[in-house]
Amino acid sequence: MFLRFILALLPIIWLAVALSVLKLPAYKVCPLALILTILLALFYWKSPGVDVLTGGVEGAVMGLWPISLVIVAAVFAYNLTVRTGAMDTIKRMLTAVTCDKRVLVLIIAWGFGGFMEGMAGFGTAVAIPAGILCGLGFNPIQAALVCLVANATPTAFGSIGIPTITAASVTGLDASHTAVVVVLQLALMVVATPLIMVMMLGSGPKALKGVWHIALGSGISFVIPEFITARFVGAELPAVTGSVVCMAVTILLSKVLLRRPDPSYALPGAEEQGVRLTIRSALLAWSPFILILVFLLLTSNLVPPIHDVLAVIKSDIPIYTGPEASPYTISWVNTPGVLIFLAAILGGCLQKAGARVMGQVLVATIKQMSKTMITLVSILAAAKIMGYCGMTSDIAAFLVAATGSCYPLVAPLIGSIGTFVTGSATSASVLFAGLQAETAGALGMDSVWLVAANTIGATAGKIISPQSISIATAATGIVGQESKILRSSIGYYVLFVAVFGLTALLGHPLMALAQ
Repeated sequence: MFLRFILALLPIIWLAVALSVLKLPAYKVCPLALILTILLALFYWKSPGVDVLTGGVEGAVMGLWPISLVIVAAVFAYNLTVRTGAMDTIKRMLTAVTCDKRVLVLIIAWGFGGFMEGMAGFGTAVAIPAGILCGLGFNPIQAALVCLVANATPTAFGSIGIPTITAASVTGLDASHTAVVVVLQLALMVVATPLIMVMMLGSGPKALKGVWHIALGSGISFVIPEFITARFVGAELPAVTGSVVCMAVTILLSKVLLRRPDPSYALPGAEEQGVRLTIRSALLAWSPFILILVFLLLTSNLVPPIHDVLAVIKSDIPIYTGPEASPYTISWVNTPGVLIFLAAILGGCLQKAGARVMGQVLVATIKQMSKTMITLVSILAAAKIMGYCGMTSDIAAFLVAATGSCYPLVAPLIGSIGTFVTGSATSASVLFAGLQAETAGALGMDSVWLVAANTIGATAGKIISPQSISIATAATGIVGQESKILRSSIGYYVLFVAVFGLTALLGHPLMALAQ
């Protein structure tokens, strides 16, 4: 078992070493990880060649549609706002709220990013806020890192709750009850994350001076409505309601409590941006992002008449040929990437961008994203092969056997491995939620507790997932610096996984609050 564990880890070890130690760019590292995975699947796990090939093809297709589509669309929307000059207006509006970078990062990366995650997911919560932060003058590395950390906890309820709903579905648990337990396990880090984000901007606790109460309020105002929504509404909206309330509270607190912003955290040139704006110019500037939110909301499960009509516009394509294979479904309209493209084009039209300008921006965006697409296609192909041939389950099985009664401590770690490999918290739920439920039964624990632990661990994996890092570097224009991002983000990942592990091990009495 140990040998299978080590061999199954080799692609992950290669990714970690190549990105963090050798400092190689992700678009070179991930294809080599794919080749290594193929060789292991063929010669050690003895998977049929056709199954390895078709499993990899299925992952590659997923890497293109919907993942790359979403990222290209999100970056296109941002690039178009820059080209039309709308980003300058957005910048003036945001700095009218405050010119303090610490508060702006809470509003944009934490609040707005959480909203994007809750509504769309698929990388939009990293790509769009990170792009906006760069447009405001943030350091690209810093913008990428803070958005990766901000995106961790809302991921449990991303895309209208899909990761949590999926975890409940594959284990036969009640989705609403599971959602409540997920929020309880996430609560400490939801409150702590805004404080951590502020400290990231100032390299330590000193950055909290003057804004610690705003950051604390930002976290508390996120988790309380998140819990209430999970408890009384269900798993679909906790991140959405939490983020909306959080943004409102954060803005209000900044107006009341931050009377004298620290000049060391002021945006460059903010003093020049106090031009009075009309409501019309503000709405035009924000129109692509407003339309994105409107389209995502109208086509979600929250509006069944529209969602159900669009949901049937799809193709079920048989790709994988192995045991228990199911067709790969491509949604041609009701997918975030298509909706974001449509919103961006309509927003561009409102901003007087002609077809020629939009075409130029689109071509430039595709060129900008080409290396990221190579990364995404490669890593998702490798992830599918690892899942189908049994490599991923072998990693989890060894950890279960090795930890015994202390297993809850590593339950979130297993979930994070699933996300690291696949880039998706939903996929981590599919891979490991069943294992977590079975292990809970063997340990005499409530299965929903460990299933929830898997889900929150999956959120931590987003911080270091090559897919997420590639999205962050693409959105901030620093493709090729993935190794630097990974090295800087590992510490935050370890912190999240450690806290989640201790919560899973010691926090079981919290289950009383979920009843």
